[in-house]
Amino acid sequence: LIFVIKVSFAQQVTQTDQNIKLTRILFVFDASQSMLAKWETDSKMNIAKKMLNTLLDSLAKVDDIELALRVYGHQYAVPPQRCDDTRLEVSFSKNNIDKIKGTINKLQAQGTTPIAKSLESAALDFPKSTKSRNIIILITDGIEACDGDPCAVSLALQKQGIILKPFVIGVGLDLEFKKTFECVGQYFDAANETQFKEVLGIVISQALNNTSMQVNLLDKAGNPTETDVNMTFYDKHSGKIKYNFIHTLNNRGVPDTLILDPLPTYKLVAHTIPPVFIDSIKLTPGKHTVVATDAPQGYLIVKANIQQYKELDFIVRQKGKMPTLNVQNVNYTEKYIVGSYDIEVLTLPRLLINDIDIAQNHTTTVRIPDPGMVTFMTDAPGYGSVLLEKDNKLEWVINLDIELTKQTFTLLPGNYQVVWRGKNVKRSMNSITKSFKIVSRSSIPLYIK
Repeated sequence: LIFVIKVSFAQQVTQTDQNIKLTRILFVFDASQSMLAKWETDSKMNIAKKMLNTLLDSLAKVDDIELALRVYGHQYAVPPQRCDDTRLEVSFSKNNIDKIKGTINKLQAQGTTPIAKSLESAALDFPKSTKSRNIIILITDGIEACDGDPCAVSLALQKQGIILKPFVIGVGLDLEFKKTFECVGQYFDAANETQFKEVLGIVISQALNNTSMQVNLLDKAGNPTETDVNMTFYDKHSGKIKYNFIHTLNNRGVPDTLILDPLPTYKLVAHTIPPVFIDSIKLTPGKHTVVATDAPQGYLIVKANIQQYKELDFIVRQKGKMPTLNVQNVNYTEKYIVGSYDIEVLTLPRLLINDIDIAQNHTTTVRIPDPGMVTFMTDAPGYGSVLLEKDNKLEWVINLDIELTKQTFTLLPGNYQVVWRGKNVKRSMNSITKSFKIVSRSSIPLYIK
């Protein structure tokens, strides 16, 4: 006799588990011929009925719960073998325990054992809702009589986010079959009826109750002092978002306690800049779990004259890498993981500053030069570009607006050239080039004729 307990989460990506209150439990009951076999004091069928009825009674006073019953192997006797012999007998609703018990008590074991087919069908029995926690409890003697593969079905449904890794309780199971169910889920062995009852209680407790954990974000010295960071917990198998928190230190200065579902295997992303990860977190139900990751942080601010730079941003990259980590405002402080960074200030021309070191709990301040201003004036619309003189070369800075005859630009200090040709002039040789110098906090007019 096998009890397999599977948990699924019908939810959208934006629906995290801390918002889910309703629990739906679907019992999938094996009424195949093999359940007539003798086990200890009675047949597997009668023991399973008795244990399930006891379990149902224990759920009668549980709030925010709905139950349903699917049965297989009860409609057609063998031979012949009918691998489609599975049916939802009692749909989900509240206060239907007596109806489920009455249906169970009338069952007669007679058919085959389509475990994989029943698991696939059971996934469709839950109402379409993003606000329920869905649990499947499969009661069977563990012998797949059809061509299905329960392990493959379990893995596929886990990857799709329909179920989580199941619990498997083996009751009076031969050793050769115990290994078979290790691929289906977490296995518990019950060698006798008393142990079966105890293990069943443990599994139900794990399925219905959350457990506690804390996340330590470690500073450079290995102490859990880092905090105030967004953390996202993903289901490692399906990739779905399960929880989303802002890390907090409690009034004693230690990471506060989180209450999570113990069944999934989690992947944690701490959204520092750049992010840090814990690839695999497995919780032990009923036991406080502590996980840790290095997240030492310091601060970065780029200061600029706000009167001359009305709105100015800069791009932050890890040293020697091109992907953008962040676009930060000047005169604003942001936290980064300790290390070396390159920044690109979006001035004219672009200002590249490399090898900026961020140290633990230290604010690194970068000051950029005060700019100057130049106003270009022409007698007619035309084509033009501003170029920076640098290392005996000209670097493009910006193009002039084709239609305007008066344009003002804020530029970093330096030596520049502007090249311009009238819109209606048809000879390149008639291009006009003028040199000019920008000095901090100064403004110059430049007539292009």
